[in-house]
Amino acid sequence: MMRLADAFFAMGASFDANPLVNIIPFVLILGIFYFIILLPSKRKQQKVQQFLDNLKVNDKIITTSGIHGQITRLGDQSVQVQVADKVRIEISRAAIGGYQGQPPVVESQNP
Repeated sequence: MMRLADAFFAMGASFDANPLVNIIPFVLILGIFYFIILLPSKRKQQKVQQFLDNLKVNDKIITTSGIHGQITRLGDQSVQVQVADKVRIEISRAAIGGYQGQPPVVESQNP
């Protein structure tokens, strides 16, 4: 008869025969995580950055908080927007959600 210790050794030896077989599920999970979560997020971030880089004076925009206006001056980190006759406000570039009349490029942070 086989002793209990020999039985555990036999089972352990069969599982440790090839360590690469034990790593394959983790590699698959990491690959799925990358393609489902990280890659689309990275693409969206590039799309938003391209949109912000292509802004120019006289573009009609809407902010993520819903303010409509027309760009009158561009800065490195901020944009001056005319929201009414003789009313201009300075906003962050990151606060611009998209062009008026088009789907938003940046989703608003409001719940």
